[in-house]
Amino acid sequence: MKSLLFQFILVPFVILNFVNNVNAGITSRFIREEWPSVDIPLDHEVFAVPKGYNAPQQVHITQGNYDGNAVIISWITFDEPGSSKVQYGKSDKNYEFSAEGKMTNYTFYKYNSGYIHHVLVDGLEYDTKYYYKTGDGDSAREFWFQTPPMIGPDVPYKFGIIGDLGQTYNSLSTLEHYMESGAQSVLFVGDLSYADRYKYNDVGIRWDSWGRFVEKSTAYQPWIWSAGNHEIEYMPYMNEVTPFKSYLHRYPTPYLASKSSSPMWYAIRRASAHIIMLSSYSPFVKYTPQWKWLEEELNRVDRKKTPWLIVLVHVPIYNSNEAHFMEGESMRAVFEEWFIHHKVDVIFAGHVHAYERSYRISNIRYNVSSGERFPVPDESAPVYITVGDGGNQEGLAGKFRDPQPDYSAFREASYGHSTLEIMNRTHAVYHWNRNDDGKKVLIDSFVLNNQYWSSNVRERKLKRHYLNGMRMIAS
Repeated sequence: MKSLLFQFILVPFVILNFVNNVNAGITSRFIREEWPSVDIPLDHEVFAVPKGYNAPQQVHITQGNYDGNAVIISWITFDEPGSSKVQYGKSDKNYEFSAEGKMTNYTFYKYNSGYIHHVLVDGLEYDTKYYYKTGDGDSAREFWFQTPPMIGPDVPYKFGIIGDLGQTYNSLSTLEHYMESGAQSVLFVGDLSYADRYKYNDVGIRWDSWGRFVEKSTAYQPWIWSAGNHEIEYMPYMNEVTPFKSYLHRYPTPYLASKSSSPMWYAIRRASAHIIMLSSYSPFVKYTPQWKWLEEELNRVDRKKTPWLIVLVHVPIYNSNEAHFMEGESMRAVFEEWFIHHKVDVIFAGHVHAYERSYRISNIRYNVSSGERFPVPDESAPVYITVGDGGNQEGLAGKFRDPQPDYSAFREASYGHSTLEIMNRTHAVYHWNRNDDGKKVLIDSFVLNNQYWSSNVRERKLKRHYLNGMRMIAS
């Protein structure tokens, strides 16, 4: 463990920060000749349609229940509905179990989706590799996935964090670099395909191309979904006015397992982490369903079982980029005090097409009539990290506000992805990796102290010091 941390410290060009220490923030001056922010042509091999009649495509899995021993497997067929059946087992090509699911489809303008299949596979063993098969006959396709370890306080686990991915050459660089990271699951902070940048039937076509684009990862490990503004797809000129129509048909979430009333917000527990997905584009003010659900979910968190409390949301709570500046202020005003009270460790967001990390700060003392006007250092607060830098066709958000606010620790307008490797109940190691002209370069790294267990250790030390002092006085 110690030697591992020393390796991180010695990596060249790494900026190592212990986030409880507030120092002068850094704005990276790195500029590269970015690849064009245009979508990859549809005839590119990354969008290749699987061979065979009615072959399953766009295969992806996500967690299927609250605690991780279930998955939802999804895919699409186009020639005919076919079977909504998954065969699976613990050895290659030996499928001793099967599960049946359901099929759905939808229209968008004059586009007709394929036949979308969703199958819940539950009752799985923890920390086990499963092989699975979808489709029929010679066109069936085979994949595998690994279930997480059983829930526990010191269970190590490595998450990837990706946002605002799209389907450009920059997106491809991010995806391929992530797949080399050794992470076991993706926490996705919204804005998937950017199909809403198109019109008419091309919207649906670009959803299909994105599903094939990411399949080489999503078919083999769970991507934990949350939605962004590019999933809304409110397009009255096409008579399409149902928000999130494509997203909700294609990408299911296990929302009922966490007693949520909507697939737009939900929670899961995985290894030693309790992860909460919030919706920036659903009502969240007091008394709304999302507000009420979050209040109850935060009270369900058991830090003795899942020490790490992680929140995903699309719009950043704290952001010093000119792009989308202060768009997260309304959610901050509603939820920030809860985040601090419940000792949330880290909050990941997307939306801004750049990278930024904050110090531990809060602005809960501010109100419209009195209080402090600016965020202040707060050891009880989470770290806020923006990773909306996946590579989409809108390009980078290169204009940061000047001067850099005191709450901003590091920021850079580059594409990339992050990883969070939980070591035990007290420490995790975080990395942000830049896409540097097609190469993965580690740029920002720090050791994250767990808010619940670190504060408990401090309290125990103070209590022990106090009791020792009292004994000395008594003697």
